Formats: sequence, C-alpha cells, structure tokens
Amino acid sequence: MDLSKISWILAIACLLAGIGLGALGYHLLNTSAASLQKLRQRLAESDRELTALRNGMDDHLDEVSRLVAALQRNGEALASRVAQDARRLGGKGEPTSRLGVSASGTPSERDGEAPAMPRDYANDSGGTLSEEFGLKDDDDAKAPQPPRY
Repeated sequence: MDLSKISWILAIACLLAGIGLGALGYHLLNTSAASLQKLRQRLAESDRELTALRNGMDDHLDEVSRLVAALQRNGEALASRVAQDARRLGGKGEPTSRLGVSASGTPSERDGEAPAMPRDYANDSGGTLSEEFGLKDDDDAKAPQPPRY
C-alpha cells in the first residue's frame, strides 16, 4: 500500500468522524434549546392565565362592592321606612333592632359596660396568665375522665 492512499483514507475517516461528532453535538444542543423554548412558552402561558385571573378577580370584587353598597342602601331605606311607619302609627320613638346590630359597636359598649375579662387571665395583673389556670385539684384528678377519641 502506498503511503499517500493511507493519508487520504485517514483524512476521509477523520472528516466523517468530525461530521458525526458535530451532528451529535448539534442535536444535543438543539434539544436543550427546544426544551428551553417550551419552558419559555409555558411561562408565557402561565403569565397570560395569571393576568386573566387578576382581571377576573378585579371584576368580581368590583361587582361584590357594588352589591354590598346596594344592600347598604336598601337596608338604610328599609330602616327609614320602618321608622316612618312607627312614627305614623304612634310608636315610642326609634324602633330597636332585634339583631343587636348597631353602629356604636358591641352590645356591652353600647350599654356603657366594660367587656368582662376572660377567665384565663388574672384580674389585676395587667393581662398576664393566672398561675392557677389549668391546674386541677386532687378531687378533680381522681374523678373518671371521659374517653378521648
């Protein structure tokens, strides 16, 4: 065999190997680029969905606020109508609400009473827990306890 033929065969083999390696590298890089493109597309779709949900939520909240305002207006109109009817029929002043709802706050604040202190707090200790809270007497400890599930 001639040395020049071996050189040509070796050059052609190296060229084919380079083309194969290049095609393999391009395929691998193109696959990651395609997955990156799909990921970007999914992100864009998620952004569009989020924007649509925000717009829908804004519309929903606007509608709810309009309905609440309408309910308040209707409630005030009803209260004024009841007051007029009570005055016309000779009632004793303003009618009291049976539900106990008033603009002045809780029922105890309306009556001028301070709200009662919770039982698990000591009376004159500035809001700290009572040291005796949760402790059982010996008589209570011996009593049979109901089963816990």
